[in-house]
Amino acid sequence: MKAFAIILFALFTLAITSGCGNGSDLDANGVPKKLVIGMYGGDKPGQTKEAIEPLRLYLQKQMGMEVQFFFTTDYTAVIQALRSKKIQMAQLTPFAYILATQRPGLTPIATLGLDGKPALYHSIIFTTPKSGLKTMDDVKARAKTLSLCFADPASTSGHLIPRAYLTSIGLNPDSAFKETMFAGSHAASILSVKSGKVDIGCSTSDLAMDKLIREGDVKKEDFVILWTSPPIINDVMTVRDDLNKDFIKKIQDAYINANKIDYASFNKFVKLYYPHTENMSYIAIPDSAYNGLRKIAGNIKDLKLNK
Repeated sequence: MKAFAIILFALFTLAITSGCGNGSDLDANGVPKKLVIGMYGGDKPGQTKEAIEPLRLYLQKQMGMEVQFFFTTDYTAVIQALRSKKIQMAQLTPFAYILATQRPGLTPIATLGLDGKPALYHSIIFTTPKSGLKTMDDVKARAKTLSLCFADPASTSGHLIPRAYLTSIGLNPDSAFKETMFAGSHAASILSVKSGKVDIGCSTSDLAMDKLIREGDVKKEDFVILWTSPPIINDVMTVRDDLNKDFIKKIQDAYINANKIDYASFNKFVKLYYPHTENMSYIAIPDSAYNGLRKIAGNIKDLKLNK
């Protein structure tokens, strides 16, 4: 099956589920009985749940109601939960947010910031020293003999950005390589290359690979970085538009003030991916901040966004 088949299936599913909810999770004023926040559970779900528990308790106190996190095993499932109104808000990767906002109904409220500006990260294409590949020119020369894996279909650094780059240099990921697949997650992409199951992988250097290196799962010398992308804007906290506007503002304020009101809770979760959080905080972010990525997605042949 070609890689795009997964994307097309995901978009088809989203189109169906976008009309499934009836809004019964909200009262007459547009306020939920409890706030349910969706997010991808990560490659180590237990670790993610433990790290975010203090932040959940902080949000519960600030909102004056029960707060729950709804964890999924991939990004697309978070979008489906938003569309079917199983959750009121979510943390989405930039590409997942672009997919989710193909249809109206979501408002971005915050992203992680560094010194008051959006925190950025990078996509990478990588291999192992054993492959003998040292540059992307080497990849172009040997593409038909190489296997390639992306991370998740709705991943920005693990799919959208490296796909766009490969396409720009004349390597159609669905036809230029011996085999192209999705590993399922960033860690799976990295570990698949390390083990030799796949020749080339796509992921994020700052968040996924650096995290695995810090935790001792891999070593820096296990890999050869063939390409690093320009900076990418970070994940977005997004809320359904049908919620009460004052309630949405209250959620936004809770996130933006988290590092000031309860730094320990904020720090425990953010430190899961960023080793230094002293100058980090949640900051407000407009939808237009993701237009650059929308343009990249729209310019990839056969990956046109639905109108």
